[in-house]
Amino acid sequence: MARLYFGSDHAAVELREHLAAHAREAGHDVVETLGPATADEKADYPDVAKALCAKLTAQPGALGVLVCGTGQGMAITANRIRGIRAVVCGDTFSASMGRAHNDANVLCLGARVLGLGLAATVFDAFVAGSFEGGRHQRRVDLIDG
Repeated sequence: MARLYFGSDHAAVELREHLAAHAREAGHDVVETLGPATADEKADYPDVAKALCAKLTAQPGALGVLVCGTGQGMAITANRIRGIRAVVCGDTFSASMGRAHNDANVLCLGARVLGLGLAATVFDAFVAGSFEGGRHQRRVDLIDG
């Protein structure tokens, strides 16, 4: 089972909590959730993304899930941090391939883009995936280099 960190801004508190509960029910270790407790408590997505990524870089093998309105802002911020490979996904194939080919360690989702059910399905595909290595390792090394 995966060790997971979840983070969101105010636009995605409901989806963050839904996914964290879904992960716990599936037997995953939800280490921490970051971001506001309610949608009324404003939070800037770059701050949440940076805090989650700092925890991930200190916990090799852990995965992160960042949620904002579109997922884009979280991904842009996360991908600026060395060792983080964040993917924005709206379907299961992209989530699986992000893990298999890119060794993605952060899934970014848009609360204004995906419903709760589809987001959970995409999340499941992401955490079930694993890096294939091989010819893909060279490309990941180019990203991190």
